Formats: sequence, structure tokens, C-alpha cells
Amino acid sequence: MAKRSKVQTKQTVQQILDEAMKQILDHGYDAMSYSTLSAATGISRTGISHHFPRKIDFLTRLDSRMAEVFIERLDFSSVQALQTTWKQSLELANFRAIIRLFFSLCGSQQININRYQAISLASETAFSKMGDQGRLLVNALVGQSALVLCGVVEGEVLG
Repeated sequence: MAKRSKVQTKQTVQQILDEAMKQILDHGYDAMSYSTLSAATGISRTGISHHFPRKIDFLTRLDSRMAEVFIERLDFSSVQALQTTWKQSLELANFRAIIRLFFSLCGSQQININRYQAISLASETAFSKMGDQGRLLVNALVGQSALVLCGVVEGEVLG
């Protein structure tokens, strides 16, 4: 078998990552598997596991991309703007998927949740714009989002 070029390898890895991102956002991290990725990409499970030996490796590589998707819809110009855009964003499947992933990773020994970029980037951005009040607001919004996603309370709690 001929050796693959670096360009081909890079393209293959990118194809796998793109599909993994899609599946995580559309169906959740737990539903994504080497089999579902193989079926969608046409790359064998062995080929995928060669580049990503552990499932958590996908999250490590996709963390910054998910963080960008997460914060791109948020307005950090004021407390009110952040609350409003967070509430609006919570209606988006991608935003909810990233928050759900954060909660599913809480308590996991596989990844340091403090380094999960989506929430930490939102917190850092809010802190840089609004000081401690911004960081506290993000923490409160994350907690309220958990209640909304679990169906404990209606969405109005975020407003």
C-alpha cells in the first residue's frame, strides 16, 4: 500500500473532525462513535482510530471550535445584552449541545472541565468586559441553563 502524503493525511483528519463536530452538535457526544463516523465519512473505524485512539481525543481537538460556535452569538457589551443573547442562543440546537456536553463532562476523569473552552472563554470574555460581575453572570447563566435543559424550569428564568 502506498504511503499517504502529509496533505492527504491532513485532509483525512479534517474530514473526520468536521464530521465529529457535526455529530456532536446534532446528536450529542455520547451518540457519536467510530461506527457513525465511519459510516458518514467512508473512512474505516481502524483508520479513524489511527488518528484518534480515544474518543476524548475528538473533544481535545474540537474544543476551540466549539468555543467559537458557543460565544459567537453572545453580546458581552452589557449585563442585559449578555442575558438577552444567552437566552436567545439557548433556543439554538448547537448552543444547547455545547452546554449539554459541558454538563456531561462534569465529574469525568477524562477531561479537565476547567479547561473546557466554551464556558471558560465566555467567562473570561465577560470578565474582561464587565469585571467580576460578568464572570458571576456567566456562572449564573450556566446554572440556569442546566435547569432549563433538564426541564426543571421554563426558559423565562434567564430573562
